[in-house]
Amino acid sequence: MSISGLTIIGERINPGFRSTQALFEQENFKEIQELAIRQAQAGARYLNINAGTKALENPEFLFELIRQVQAVVALPLSVDCPDPSVLEGALKTYDPAKANGQKPIINSIAASRWDLKESLKVRPCKVIVMSSERFVDGDLAACKVGDEVHASAREMVGVLKSENPEMNNDDFFVDVSIVTLAADAEGLLKMALDGIQLIKNDTDLHGVHIMGGLSNLPQFLPSKAVDGSDLKHQLECAFLTVAIPAGFNTVLGTPWRKYELLPEDNFVLRTFREIIELRDHDALMSVMKLYEKTV
Repeated sequence: MSISGLTIIGERINPGFRSTQALFEQENFKEIQELAIRQAQAGARYLNINAGTKALENPEFLFELIRQVQAVVALPLSVDCPDPSVLEGALKTYDPAKANGQKPIINSIAASRWDLKESLKVRPCKVIVMSSERFVDGDLAACKVGDEVHASAREMVGVLKSENPEMNNDDFFVDVSIVTLAADAEGLLKMALDGIQLIKNDTDLHGVHIMGGLSNLPQFLPSKAVDGSDLKHQLECAFLTVAIPAGFNTVLGTPWRKYELLPEDNFVLRTFREIIELRDHDALMSVMKLYEKTV
């Protein structure tokens, strides 16, 4: 990680990675600890802990996972579990003393997971809020434009602060939901980028962290761009090049990936800027420009 001021929440303790899923199946805590150490040494500021369905079937596995990781690294943990009772048990297991007194992160609270806010009663926490959805007239609605992302962030941060007066803006990470470029026919990446700028410009939200998971962005695309460069990595860097000046400052990602800001004449960056302004068929056809010489 080489971008000054960019915070990394290490994502690798997650069954979405096949190598980690195998470690979970074997309950190989020694190698999971090594994975935690590797992320810490690569510059992660937090480590995300997601045990997937195994945590729901066997909550004690998640609790032991937290204990094992905290035995070898002094970083605060981000705990990702959709079940309120299991999440509460995980937060009770977490030992702040083993993270130099730092609070854990709840990953994540959203309009559709609003009941997870009760977990804030267990212990002081930081919170990731998902700004890609909100309630409108009592119905759950997906956000479609940046104004809605901004409104969702304002609403959730405002309610959580009012219910938990000890919390301040530094305790919040607003996840703007970085979608897969290859399937973005609705302009959701443009929505996220517009939302980032609006959140940054909102004085009531000054100090919140604006984040997203970069590994979603290049899914389903080939490894190489038409110019022979590493397409997937450069797409992640292209997003950062556009998003960081707008206020984006935290990545849920792999700490040893060499994130960098791209020069304006970079082919992938130029094409990315074009794609995010398009919709429907035009957007999907333009994605092919990244890797097909015939388009």
